[in-house]
Amino acid sequence: MSWSQQSIKSQNKSRILQTIISDSPISRASIAKKLKITKGTVSSLASELLEEEIIIEYGPGSSSGGRRPLMLLFNEKAGFSIGIDLGVNYILATLINLNGEVIYEKKQTITELNKEVILTDVIKIIKETICSAPQSPYGMIGIGIGVPGIVSNEGVILLAPNLKWEHVPLKQILEEQFNVPVFVENEANAGAYGEKGFSLKYPEAADNLVYVSAGMGIGIGIIMNGVLYRGRDGYAGEMGHMKIDLRGRQCSCGSKGCWEMYASEKALQLEVDNMGILSEELSLEKIRKEADTNKELREVFKRIGFYLGAGISNILNTFNPQEVVIGNRLAEYKDLLEDVVIESVNRHALSFQTENVTIRFSNLTPYSTALGAGYFTIEKFINEF
Repeated sequence: MSWSQQSIKSQNKSRILQTIISDSPISRASIAKKLKITKGTVSSLASELLEEEIIIEYGPGSSSGGRRPLMLLFNEKAGFSIGIDLGVNYILATLINLNGEVIYEKKQTITELNKEVILTDVIKIIKETICSAPQSPYGMIGIGIGVPGIVSNEGVILLAPNLKWEHVPLKQILEEQFNVPVFVENEANAGAYGEKGFSLKYPEAADNLVYVSAGMGIGIGIIMNGVLYRGRDGYAGEMGHMKIDLRGRQCSCGSKGCWEMYASEKALQLEVDNMGILSEELSLEKIRKEADTNKELREVFKRIGFYLGAGISNILNTFNPQEVVIGNRLAEYKDLLEDVVIESVNRHALSFQTENVTIRFSNLTPYSTALGAGYFTIEKFINEF
């Protein structure tokens, strides 16, 4: 078979698989009609996919006359991916099937910012997650991990200021440990990919989307014309360090007045601590519970929401997205933040930028980053058929 023939065959096989994934259950005849290729080609390539156990037969289906056709289904249990959200104060590991369904999860609190301790914990939680995976034809197809920092295209964490990490070759460390493909990505990029990748489950996801990850810090992930935008070297999206007050609060990045110092979980805790109104150890959950009855705390949430909206207005003016999705820890407090965020956006953004944009809180919280990280490995795996 010539190179060109092999290329056409590979393209058709990929198109058939993608059609089965999106339209299951579907017959061979329906695939041929949709893709405008011969029934013989569909039958031959579907047989290969059945042998490879990436699809299964189901049926028979309905018929308008004649023999009822066997239907084809995507085998979401052919393999499993691990998606990890490495936060500043937690590790969330998820075991995901090929349809993006979480079938196991484990969360662990980070109590000290010690690199070796955290790496040991990450490796341990991955091993536990692997042990939870059911038997499958392809087993563990890969590991994706979202981290709160700047990641090179080679999977090196160049700087994660809130973790106090620099130049950590995380991809290499994990691939040597587990001998599977590993994707390391900025957590906001992974979150954006999670929102986009699982758009079938959440159809409001857009082709021009900005994901705002508002946790201990702030990062953004950008989907531009359906593609994740990383920038030339993979560093795009560090808008948490956009300056909103040049003489403002000191940031862990070494500069002052960064957006994340006014509109993040860290900023919320700082404001509450400065007020001296809670004596017990701070946590977002404790602050939220107190806010139900404490007017001062509700005002703190309003200030956080105001600054969050102000930053989002800069995003609208810069990228003109179809949608802005607010995710990570602060998304769990939509009821306290949503109205003031929208009000702030409308006050600060150019008016025409707010006319055809949706601003919403994530439906995937707290899984956006973990699912997106896992989806990188799923996408690579599927594209190889």
